Amino acid sequence: MLNQLLAAHIEAAVTKLLDELDLPQASPIKVIIEQPSHIEHGDYSTNIAMQLAKVLRKPPMHIAQLLQARLEQDGFIENRVYKIEIVPPGFINLFISWKQWAHHPLAAAEVSPGLKVVIEHTSINPNKSAHIGHLRNSCIGDTLVRLLQRVGYQVEVHNYIDDLGNQLADTVVGLLHTPLQKEHVRFGDYCWDIYSAINKEYQANSKLTEQRAHVLHNLEEGNNNLAWVGMLVAERIVREHIEEMQPFGIDYDLLVWESNIVREGFWSSAFALLQQTALFYQESEGKLAGCWVLKQPSSTGEEAESKHSADKVLVRSNGILTYTAKDIAYHLWKFGLLEKDFRYKKFSEGLWTTYTAGSKEAFGNADLVINVIDHRQEYPQMMVKQALEALGYSEQAAQLRHVSYGVVSLSPGSAAELGIHTTDKKTSYAMSGRQGIGIKISHLLDLMEGVVEDKRSDKTGISSRTIAAAAIRYYLLRFNLHTEVVFDLQQATEISGNSGVYLMYSYARAVSLINKAEQELHIVPAVPGDFPEMEKAEYALLRHLANWQDTLIAASRELTPNSICSYAFDLATLFNNFYAVCPILKADDERKKFRVWLTSIFKQTLGDALNVLGLPAPDRM
Repeated sequence: MLNQLLAAHIEAAVTKLLDELDLPQASPIKVIIEQPSHIEHGDYSTNIAMQLAKVLRKPPMHIAQLLQARLEQDGFIENRVYKIEIVPPGFINLFISWKQWAHHPLAAAEVSPGLKVVIEHTSINPNKSAHIGHLRNSCIGDTLVRLLQRVGYQVEVHNYIDDLGNQLADTVVGLLHTPLQKEHVRFGDYCWDIYSAINKEYQANSKLTEQRAHVLHNLEEGNNNLAWVGMLVAERIVREHIEEMQPFGIDYDLLVWESNIVREGFWSSAFALLQQTALFYQESEGKLAGCWVLKQPSSTGEEAESKHSADKVLVRSNGILTYTAKDIAYHLWKFGLLEKDFRYKKFSEGLWTTYTAGSKEAFGNADLVINVIDHRQEYPQMMVKQALEALGYSEQAAQLRHVSYGVVSLSPGSAAELGIHTTDKKTSYAMSGRQGIGIKISHLLDLMEGVVEDKRSDKTGISSRTIAAAAIRYYLLRFNLHTEVVFDLQQATEISGNSGVYLMYSYARAVSLINKAEQELHIVPAVPGDFPEMEKAEYALLRHLANWQDTLIAASRELTPNSICSYAFDLATLFNNFYAVCPILKADDERKKFRVWLTSIFKQTLGDALNVLGLPAPDRM
């Protein structure tokens, strides 16, 4: 949190300066602290003097000098910094006292200790095996869980099970009306083929689509043959989904079943609340006649014809609820705004599920809600937020965050390996459950394990399967959230470059160095009594290590797991450069102690980052 501490000191100095000049502070001063790209420009720098020039009507250089004098008077140099330098046109460059920093390099970073956040992620339709697109959602969600726990939040993890939706209905229709004789090991894989087959049958036999509506009605009503079939199919596949996530270190606290929301009156309670608002009403004419609609405050008559009109419908004219309707009820419960609660029972070790005849447990009542859902669901998420605002829950609406992300497609090489025709020379190939095109998570892990096994020369460290899972996870995390990920098997397992394997090798290298220092040279990592004059590679590594706490805090506020990946990759690169150009165990005694200590701080920091990212921190690869 060095960046934040420096900014706080400078903000205090600005406030005092304004008081001395008898100038009012119209709004809180926001000091931006950045690390210059050129080391000679200092460890940190700010342009606050240039920001204040218009307010104070003084030259930026003069303002910078006034702030420098104020900071020196307040003992800032003795506490954090050994030198302040003013350079045109008014930058204030700060040079850190690294010896003092070294005594508290990895202080805990806490943003909101004790506040409760509910994070919903994965939420796969329970109708077939999961594919790599689902896995990106789960990896993002699980990393956010780890990240927010790391900065002090109390985190509760939900996996929402849509057991009343079209996809499950399609699979049930397929099981009942589409014969399939093909060997499968897992039920989800069998349903993968059934789901694809029934969607092809719909095109050939339009009457079968009537069966979907029939099944949907029965699923919502419950207590009938089709509802029990749907429940058995969904539960079996959910158990397989949970098993598929385990190699990637992904788990949950609670499964929330859509059927419980509908059958136990959560939607009825939400419906009663919504009826009290002017924005929720039943259409009497037009294409949406008979539908209950949540109208946008600024909408017009023509807007009902827009491409988003279906998302505004909460109850269709045939009485079937839309996904958005059930989601509104669910979010009212998440924030503790419904005078209702679920009952719960154990689903598996450490995992609870909503259950009609279960016991009372403490779930929900969140201060903050985060939903990890791909960018195609942005509009329905907006509708949930709008419903909260319409009901007068503006504070909760402001605390509802949608983490949107781009979908996953396949590179031409990976698509060809899966038997997809690539003669059309596309740059990427989309996956489609309806067409049976995609890469199942279990199949991907098997393929990746084989790639890793073939590349390894030393196989005495962690297992190839563990490395494969970590490589896949990191590959799905390292891209900007809004980027479409074009997955390539070979790129994901590269030992060099921006990969999970590279990070784990770097960590293992540091462990090996420290073990040798302790066992062969009897050097225990400790803060050196005196800091030697640092070489460029040492200095660059130390500066980046100091950014870890600020990176954690920024990522937790912006909800960007990829920024942790970027930091960790840059850190590993700087360490490996340091390792290449600076002899560690063969240096002179004082330099050796310093470099062993620096290696130990790198190991702690990268280990912390790997834990946040959900990757192993291996002693040996």
